[in-house]
Amino acid sequence: MWQLKKAYCRAYQQIFKIATSTPFFDWSEPYVLDGPGAIRRLPAFIQEKGLKKLMIVTDKGLMGIHLLDSLFEEMEKAGVEYVVYDGTQPNPTIQNIEDARKLYVDNGCDGVIAFGGGSPMDCAKIAAARVTNPKKPVKKMRGLLKITHKLPPLFAVPTTAGTGSEVTLAAVVSDPETHEKNACNDPKLRPKYAVLDPELTVGLPPHITSTTGMDALTHAVEAYIGKSGVKTTDDYAIRATKMIIDNIEKAYANGKDIEARNDMLWGSYYAGMAFTRAYVGYVHAIAHNLGGHYGIPHGLANAVILPYVLEYYGESAYKKLAVLAETSGVKTDGTDAEKAVALIEKIKELNKNMNIPDKFDCIKEEDIPVIVKRALKEGNPLYPVPKIMNEADCEAVIRRLMK
Repeated sequence: MWQLKKAYCRAYQQIFKIATSTPFFDWSEPYVLDGPGAIRRLPAFIQEKGLKKLMIVTDKGLMGIHLLDSLFEEMEKAGVEYVVYDGTQPNPTIQNIEDARKLYVDNGCDGVIAFGGGSPMDCAKIAAARVTNPKKPVKKMRGLLKITHKLPPLFAVPTTAGTGSEVTLAAVVSDPETHEKNACNDPKLRPKYAVLDPELTVGLPPHITSTTGMDALTHAVEAYIGKSGVKTTDDYAIRATKMIIDNIEKAYANGKDIEARNDMLWGSYYAGMAFTRAYVGYVHAIAHNLGGHYGIPHGLANAVILPYVLEYYGESAYKKLAVLAETSGVKTDGTDAEKAVALIEKIKELNKNMNIPDKFDCIKEEDIPVIVKRALKEGNPLYPVPKIMNEADCEAVIRRLMK
């Protein structure tokens, strides 16, 4: 029976890989405004598009530190009206989505700016989808290709170098009633425009810099070692891995290092371009469900879980991990196994150097069966991982994460 299940997973993944190579899926890069001060050029760009009123989706933390002030100033100069939804929670909820959708509709908006980390990005994407798909509730958008109508113009402004949401087809919404995260995946969720301004990331606290950066590294690694990559996604993933490994500790140690901040933004962007087509793996499946159960921030969860899942994959991932070790300069000689182990140890070293823990103290014994079930429901058959997990495998990895 288990062999049949594995065969089904592999067949599903292969069919999906072929399907995503058809013209139905647009994998082109978004139009990017980049460089220090790029956010100030966005309102004039929007005005040129003929848009009149935008909804800006962000959170109260970013409003509190006045990070959007330059955007507001330039919006007024350009004569573009705006309303602000700043109620996004760290793991955006269905209620957040509905509140943002209502604000958009009530104010007659014709476009959306997503400003912030992964949470405002996800909130903006699904709220925009609800605007143009009013008869489809959020829970019905869960899964693959569930969004019927294209979104209003969506401009993505990341303030962390981590999620890559400015280029991805994914958004995750939490359901507080079930403690479950609803992953929505559809090419219609990909923003057409992105702003990569390193100045917006300068004020990030070190622990946010580290965990969001490790989130991006997880995207790159999982996309590369999986079985659905193509040459373009492999190239993006290799480039992202090197940029992140070379710069994450620099950005962590000196938040004002604009060059390191800029490289981290582009590393996150390339990682996003890689995984939005090649997909992720069990690191994300487990992280989503630990986040849903215990409120663990997604980047932190990925950072802690990544080395454990790579060790679980073992020999099935050695060849590709070896390539990443070589191209990122971690280890350029020795066997594939030695190079792969060196890369895993480098990931552990990065975590340690940036004060990221190696285990969680919140996982409860009685929750493990539900976490395992939900993680595997997310991962199988969709994620094209090097080695397919069963329940015992997943439980063993989760137990290794416990203090």
